[in-house]
Amino acid sequence: MARHKKNKSSRKSGSFKHDLIQQIITVFDKNPTKSFNYKQLSSAFGFKDMANKKLITIVLLELVEQGKLRETQRGKFSLNESENFIEGKVDMTSRGAAYIVIEGSDKDVYIHPRNTNTALNGDIVKVNIFSSKRNKKIEGEVVEIVERHQTEFVGVIEKSANFSFVIVDNTRMPVDIFISNDKLKNANDGDKVIAKITEWPLDKKNPFGKVLQILGKPGENETEMHAILAEFGLPYEFPPKVEKAAQDLDLEITPQEIKKRRDFRTTTTFTIDPKDAKDFDDALSLKKLDNGNWEIGIHIADVSHYIQPGSILDNEAYKRATSVYLVDRVVPMLPEILSNQACSLRPHETKLCFAAVFELDEKANVLNEWFGRTVIFSDRRFTYEEAQERIETKEGDLVEEILQLDKLAKLLRKDRFKDGSIAFDRLEVKFNLDEKGAPLGVYFKESKDANKLIEEFMLLANKRVAEFIGKPAKGEKAKTFVYRIHDEPNSEKLLSLSNFVKKFGYDLKTEEKEVAHSINTLLKKVKGTNEEDMIEQLTIRTMAKAVYSSNNIGHYGLAFKHYSHFTSPIRRYPDVIVHRLLQHYLDGGSSANQQEVEDQCKHSSKMEISATEAERTSIKYKQVQFLEDKIGEEFEGVISGVSEWGLYVQIVDNMCEGMVRLSDIEGDYYIYDAPNYCARGNNTGQEYRMGDEVKIKVRRADLVKKQLDFELV
Repeated sequence: MARHKKNKSSRKSGSFKHDLIQQIITVFDKNPTKSFNYKQLSSAFGFKDMANKKLITIVLLELVEQGKLRETQRGKFSLNESENFIEGKVDMTSRGAAYIVIEGSDKDVYIHPRNTNTALNGDIVKVNIFSSKRNKKIEGEVVEIVERHQTEFVGVIEKSANFSFVIVDNTRMPVDIFISNDKLKNANDGDKVIAKITEWPLDKKNPFGKVLQILGKPGENETEMHAILAEFGLPYEFPPKVEKAAQDLDLEITPQEIKKRRDFRTTTTFTIDPKDAKDFDDALSLKKLDNGNWEIGIHIADVSHYIQPGSILDNEAYKRATSVYLVDRVVPMLPEILSNQACSLRPHETKLCFAAVFELDEKANVLNEWFGRTVIFSDRRFTYEEAQERIETKEGDLVEEILQLDKLAKLLRKDRFKDGSIAFDRLEVKFNLDEKGAPLGVYFKESKDANKLIEEFMLLANKRVAEFIGKPAKGEKAKTFVYRIHDEPNSEKLLSLSNFVKKFGYDLKTEEKEVAHSINTLLKKVKGTNEEDMIEQLTIRTMAKAVYSSNNIGHYGLAFKHYSHFTSPIRRYPDVIVHRLLQHYLDGGSSANQQEVEDQCKHSSKMEISATEAERTSIKYKQVQFLEDKIGEEFEGVISGVSEWGLYVQIVDNMCEGMVRLSDIEGDYYIYDAPNYCARGNNTGQEYRMGDEVKIKVRRADLVKKQLDFELV
């Protein structure tokens, strides 16, 4: 029952001093221009005994040393105006220490485990900063929890006669949750549960909580998938009232509705999607015009026709903000009757769409564009493999249409790269699963011409919709809109990457105008090498993360000055907002409230991150599960990362990644060399670098922690 024992008396005395510090700070913060001595503070707190008066003096001097207060005259103290509390986000380590990430600053504040004061990972906190004389780094103490990031946690019940603890799965949760046995909700010892923190008294090391839900037994596929979703605050089923609202929708497409729309039902139209897809967001139509040009329609499911702002369905979709794609399932943003039926652009069914229609010449120049609502009748549903077969063999139904679209897409792609777009074509890891969800094998999904065909036309629609709103006519002001923005890469990270790839014989230019072209050249050169995946990952980490915003700064990675998300409203809520705003402006509406749209953007970005983390965690879980019965087997690997704890090694055959702990490497004591991405033997000078080929043996596969341990052979 680790992590929940502590001396009771020391807890009380420590807690009293902590409370006193907060009370004293509050007095000074409320009176920033006044000075106080220990007698005035003692009187304010009602202290009459000498011990407490001495403690006030000690605290005052500590706050001076930390820079929070200054001694204006002997025994008199006032707020040091040059040093104020800062707010930031907690980035908790597995050892209980934390770093406070401050927005707009590249320097984090270190918090010792004894100074976290109930702060948890992701919390927004107020911190008292002071410089540490011990190690010369900026240190601080958490003095207030401004906003809790998370109160519900997944873990396993450890039951005693009179009480229980939930041993939390997440290694960045530094304490377990105390549960009185009357709040177990009939959970048994060893059950995996969702527990909620209900209170955390300052004099207690562990928070108090209650069990909300029993997920099942650890190791069972359903239990673990639901646990992953719960860990990131994602739902795995719809509330009954949401399902009922979906069932009650009128899904009939009336002649009156069709009359309001541009009719494409007689134009050749088809979809191209993954073979296991059920929600078809987008369809392409193609028609040769009398002038020899091509009319291409990018038709997107008209979700906003079915879900109205402020409705139960809309509120649920906004709350989720995205569909979540775990290894063995999709957790949709919309109930199935919408995502897989009414809104899905299934073949041989009349469907309502929102479209971007372009006239392109043979060189893929856009000559005309039109945005609005359409009605379509898809002639065919292609898988990517079927479309690829037509591109390669030039045979099969609708082959001429697919070849024409492929030709135009390649021209669009060529122009995009000429303008500075960056090409990340990473292999996607997929699993063959049995009926119980256990992985039987691993395969890699590569992006081919059919995938790139769809990608280019989706990019074209997203870009031109954003330009339509974001580049108004001369004299007009741009209206509020949802943009997908991507900032320029950090110059220090670029320099670091440039220095690293030189060790492999590659050159990366860091001058602003040459970066994009140089990155593309680098990614081409590493294709097919052992270091390909590692260098691609490092390059991606160098890039900023794309987010949603109403403040347009452009999309660096795509080299677009205007970019949005218009093409996937079944699975992304920002696309629903874009459809609504676009129609509103097409109807002559005034500019939307920017703060409201910005709040929606921030929420959507936050949920996208949670969904991505859940997806990665599910992949990691399946990788561990795949190697669970391969303990002792040897594999060829490549060092994909180095840390102070060990070497991360990725197996070449299946891309499963595990760690070789530095302490387990025999023959020497190895030290982490961060600037050179390597671990070096203290006596022998032997180095293990990122990109080095190694042979490993699977030592341990821990499903609970989702960790793989390897050893060097």
